[in-house]
Amino acid sequence: MSTHQDKSSPQVSIVCPMHNEQECVTEYVRRTAEAMKLTGRTHEIIIVSDGSTDRTEEILQELSLDHPELTTIVLDRNMGQCTAIYAGIQSSSGRYVVIMDGDLQHLPEEIHLLLDEMDDGYSLVSGTRTSRSESFFLRRIPSRIANWMLRTVTGCSIRDMGGFKCIRGDLARSFRLHAGQHRLLPALVWMRGGSVSEVPVSAPARFAGTSHYGLSRSLDVFFDILLLWFQASFKSRPLYMFGRIGLILILIDCVIMPWLLIEKFVYDVPMGTRPPFLIAIMLFLSALFIFTAGFMLELISDTRSASAGIRPYVVRRTISMGTGSEHMAPRERVVNEQAKVESAGTG
Repeated sequence: MSTHQDKSSPQVSIVCPMHNEQECVTEYVRRTAEAMKLTGRTHEIIIVSDGSTDRTEEILQELSLDHPELTTIVLDRNMGQCTAIYAGIQSSSGRYVVIMDGDLQHLPEEIHLLLDEMDDGYSLVSGTRTSRSESFFLRRIPSRIANWMLRTVTGCSIRDMGGFKCIRGDLARSFRLHAGQHRLLPALVWMRGGSVSEVPVSAPARFAGTSHYGLSRSLDVFFDILLLWFQASFKSRPLYMFGRIGLILILIDCVIMPWLLIEKFVYDVPMGTRPPFLIAIMLFLSALFIFTAGFMLELISDTRSASAGIRPYVVRRTISMGTGSEHMAPRERVVNEQAKVESAGTG
């Protein structure tokens, strides 16, 4: 993927997944357009209708007549929030990508807070929700536990990873998000070596309609964290994890078998039908199976990465000492040009 940005590309792409949000969509587009107009930044609003069965798509079609900056992506069926976000990101072209919900619990009027913080050079800025209005037991408690686990597992200091966020466009488009990973974006950026920050934002109740969030989604988050722990601990190398487990089983086996052999040949104690012998055989076979699984997953992982052209990094800039030249990614190039203009203006 090229890191160069077309001159006609907007400064900000706003990506918003929606599923049956006919009560919110008109207000969301109006307030987002007004908020972005006040920032003075060129922008595009990308709304992904995730298999909506109400009037959401019809309303969006009507709104597009008055809002040329609005783009609607309609998915064939409900694919889930993360897939909808991924589709929107891949259709974006902005220097910054803002990811937010369409129920107006993420206030469009606060987008500028994230953008201003991004101008300081961060890879991602997350909105930390204050005075949350959701259920204490169903939303806030699970959220606090999940955020604590994420900080512990990854070392990322962001206190609230589930709020709306702004990320560098080139970085956002480089991710291949799997189901549920949109909630982990700050940690994923941090693990890739990006710089992250957070700003306090409001967390009002839904503008209208009913929440699509349930307790089952909270449980899904913990499985996502478990997978992230695996990636963070073993650098996406399955053999490291499976190999260690298999090695532990072999070491236990190496303690049991010598003991049984000594009893067999020194004290003439039969070992073929003894439970420790059966356990030792089971441990050996389990270790062999685990080693094989690790090798197979390693081969699958390498093949997938090679065929998809996946790069585990994003180049921010390239410095050539031989020519003294420096090639910067879009964000650094723009910031550098702005600094030159400001310097010339004050000179």
